[in-house]
Amino acid sequence: MDAPHETLPLRIFPKQIEAACYNRVRLALLRLGNPLRIALVQHRGLEVILHDDIWLCIDSLADGQAVLAWREFQVHARDNLHQPVACELWLYHNCAGLIMGAALDDLRQTVEQQLAQPGAT
Repeated sequence: MDAPHETLPLRIFPKQIEAACYNRVRLALLRLGNPLRIALVQHRGLEVILHDDIWLCIDSLADGQAVLAWREFQVHARDNLHQPVACELWLYHNCAGLIMGAALDDLRQTVEQQLAQPGAT
């Protein structure tokens, strides 16, 4: 697969991520490692590779094909932790729009479970 910055998206949307979700992912990156690869529990074959500046959702059953990505997080000079974080949602697959909300919910729940495990400091 091409690097995510080399693959052209089919569409780009402005999006907002709930502060609680963004903050938990940032905490997971700090505690569990960066980058961090998370298999989505409710979406067979989908995984999210988390970096500071991009959350790339791939289809592991299709040789790691990019499905969608949350990018361009507007966190510079962020002075509160309770307001949503603006970003861009890049869609790489024709059906990505159908799962974008559910995949983010699944990511949040899976990250919560991993942070709750013993040894997650």
